[in-house]
Formats: sequence, C-alpha cells, structure tokens
Amino acid sequence: MIRKLRTEDIDNAVSIWFEASIKAHNFISEEFWSSQKQNMRELYLPNCESWVYESEGKLIGFVSYYEGSIPAIFVDPDCQSRGVGTQLLNHVKSMYNKLTLTVYVDNENTYRFYQHHGFIDLDKCICDHTGKQQMEMCWENAEVT
Repeated sequence: MIRKLRTEDIDNAVSIWFEASIKAHNFISEEFWSSQKQNMRELYLPNCESWVYESEGKLIGFVSYYEGSIPAIFVDPDCQSRGVGTQLLNHVKSMYNKLTLTVYVDNENTYRFYQHHGFIDLDKCICDHTGKQQMEMCWENAEVT
C-alpha cells in the first residue's frame, strides 16, 4: 500500500535511505552517508512531499517530490527487485506531468531503472557533496506534451 509519509515514519525512512545508499553507491564512502543522516531526518524529508510503500505494517520504501524533482526514491535492500520502486515511481508520475532527477553515473542499475521508466538524459553534472558524476534526467507525460 502506498500512503503519505507521516512524522512517525521518518526514522524508518532514514534507515532505508541509509542502507540502500550504501548498497547502491559503493563508490562513495559509508562515512559520507552517515554524515547525511541528520540532514535527511531534519531537512530533506520534512521539506519534501513523500509517500511510503507499506507491506504488512512495515515500511519498505519511499519516494519524495520537491519542486518538480524526485530527490529520493529508496527501497529496503531486502525488498528490492520486487516492483516496489516501480510502484512508487508510477505513483508520483500519476500526479505530475514532468519530473526531473539526478542519478550517479556509476550507479548503473538505478540509471537503467530510470531509463526503463522513460527518463531521458539531459546533462552530466558533478555532485557538490561527493565530487562524483551525475546524470540529470527528465520524464514527461507523453499524453500531455
């Protein structure tokens, strides 16, 4: 079930974000992700519109939306490759006609995931926080454009 993120979900969402980030970004130190937990908990999640995927009372993924962009979509590593990310992404796509995001170029699986779901490359950029190369991507609802 997909529902709005509630305040009481934030700690679980941060745990999912942290574990999934470490798994997907082995080219970035775990220390970096640890240093971002407080920002994720106190700044990013509270300032985004977010939805969670809940199964049998357990939060297993979430997606966030902020000013036309998807800054976060993360699924518990133990629950990946089961369609949860696709359902979360489709949920946001059903509400908005245009979405942008950035993905680390070295995160090949996630990059291909976005391509598979209709996102196209816009431009490469360097992440200010990690110095790693990212791809800016965009999706537009073909029925509206």
